[in-house]
Amino acid sequence: MKIFLNGEPVDSGDARTVAELMQHHQLPPATTRVEWNGGALHRRDWPARALQETDRPEILQVAAGG
Repeated sequence: MKIFLNGEPVDSGDARTVAELMQHHQLPPATTRVEWNGGALHRRDWPARALQETDRPEILQVAAGG
């Protein structure tokens, strides 16, 4: 299925939920933030949020620095 990930069209592969998309891209949940179609999506909601054509998730990696 085609979605727009960080503004780019991509194939989601076998991923059917946000949690599966995170696993597909090997992104650690503890340091990953997902914005879903313009709003923040809490990590507890990732397994239930189904991917659909033309979804526009934004994935942000949190980094600590000093």
